[in-house]
Amino acid sequence: MKKLLISAVLGAILAGGSATASFADGMNIVFTHHSSASNPFWQAVKKGFDDACSKLEASCQMIFTQTEGSIEQQSANMQAALAGKPDALITSIVDNNAFDQIISDARAAGVIVIASNVDDTDGAKGNARQAFIGQGFVPAGYSLGQAMSESFPAEGPIKALVGVSAPGQNWSEQRAAGVIKFLEEFKAANPNREVEINRLDTGTDGAVVADRVGAYLNAHPDTTVYFDTGLWHAGVARALADRGVEPGKVLLGGFDIVAEVLQQMQAGYIQVEVDQQPYMQGFMPVMEAYLAKTVGLAPADIDTGQGIVRPADVPALWDLSKQGLR
Repeated sequence: MKKLLISAVLGAILAGGSATASFADGMNIVFTHHSSASNPFWQAVKKGFDDACSKLEASCQMIFTQTEGSIEQQSANMQAALAGKPDALITSIVDNNAFDQIISDARAAGVIVIASNVDDTDGAKGNARQAFIGQGFVPAGYSLGQAMSESFPAEGPIKALVGVSAPGQNWSEQRAAGVIKFLEEFKAANPNREVEINRLDTGTDGAVVADRVGAYLNAHPDTTVYFDTGLWHAGVARALADRGVEPGKVLLGGFDIVAEVLQQMQAGYIQVEVDQQPYMQGFMPVMEAYLAKTVGLAPADIDTGQGIVRPADVPALWDLSKQGLR
């Protein structure tokens, strides 16, 4: 019965019925997160958020940080947003402690709170948010390592570098843990091969990442593969091209389908990418907040996936990327 009700309500929403608009009239939804407006990934999340809000005719605002990854700015934005007494707060939980009290207070005040993109590593046990819509980071990191291993040289050593984009933040640490887990299993399964695993704190600025990884590669020219926990390996690809390094000499892989990543995949510098479907991470929390307020349905977790993308998939993704949907 509950599934039928959800289907009926969502059907009315997507059809744009007038009854739906009246249900959502005056609904106020705020989305705070840890990223700046310059991050192309978050533009796809915003596109999903804006489209869902438009369908509901709700009053919505997405609030970016000024500095990429700033927990302090996100916290301040969240507190300011909650002072306006919204019906729902959607937020990323990049730190296990920083937002606990804020979200607990919001729930006590009757605000619907849904985590999107990043969750507390302990899930509902670690934070009072009602649901999480996003990727399982450890499995996604593992899948990236596993997919990349198909491009490993058949013989010789494997010298792997794992770039941790945001040390201490849940999404980056968990993805790195997943990649390293696979690499350790690969090492155990291939006892006659030298497999070396190194970690480097790289940052979330493309130029900085390119410089740091570039310096590492200068010092370790035998590096086989570089894994990024975000999208900044595109800058590494650009640096390799500028140096005249041929595509595939250093295998590259990371996360998110943005234009520069697609370009570098077509050029042969990036072998594997993991998609977490950002449009869904913006769209579905709005719908769940609507259902919670108007129908009394409890928000539910949604795994937005760990789709593996390879160069052969790029042509089919270009149009969606240009529309801001991927």
